[in-house]
Amino acid sequence: MKIVKASYEILTDINGQKMLENIEHAARTCYKNEDKIGDGTARNMVRTIILSHHDAMLEHEHITVRFVVDRGVSHELVRHRMASFSQESTRYCAYRNEITVIKPSQFAGDPVALKAWFVACEMAEDAYLAMLEAGVAPEDARSVLPTSLKTEIIVTANLREWRHILALRAVGTTGVPHPQMREVMVPLLKDLRERVPVVFDDLAGKL
Repeated sequence: MKIVKASYEILTDINGQKMLENIEHAARTCYKNEDKIGDGTARNMVRTIILSHHDAMLEHEHITVRFVVDRGVSHELVRHRMASFSQESTRYCAYRNEITVIKPSQFAGDPVALKAWFVACEMAEDAYLAMLEAGVAPEDARSVLPTSLKTEIIVTANLREWRHILALRAVGTTGVPHPQMREVMVPLLKDLRERVPVVFDDLAGKL
């Protein structure tokens, strides 16, 4: 059994300033005041858009991120409907030598819980491999795989939806996010704040 840490990778080649300029152009089209576009106006425009909750303008730009997380985290991610997902399939992927699980960061200071988790994952792995060896199809053998199973999921969403996702899954505007969700979402939020000026400043300030 292989144990790996949760992670993320931004796949979009982000030009933050260009994103802001595109959003400004879209917003000013609504009022036909494109003549006001100039050096530094994009930041102010996007800041005004966010403060006034004119968030629809943020939908003109998108970002794609690859996550390596456990199945529990991925189940929460796919609940966000205004996004596109591509996920590793346990139905068609057969793990014939070993399974890979995500290290549970929430048990870092609890050796008893960590040991119990490890034993349970090993038992699940043994059962899964035995079923494959007996000729059971991967789509049926997967029923014994643990929630901690590693999955890769690519998420594409526009900036408005990323703000919504990060507000819920990093900041916790509707309740405390799960520790394993925050493990990837908090650093992602900080990363995006650095790459895309203005758009994520208010959310990062709430961490």
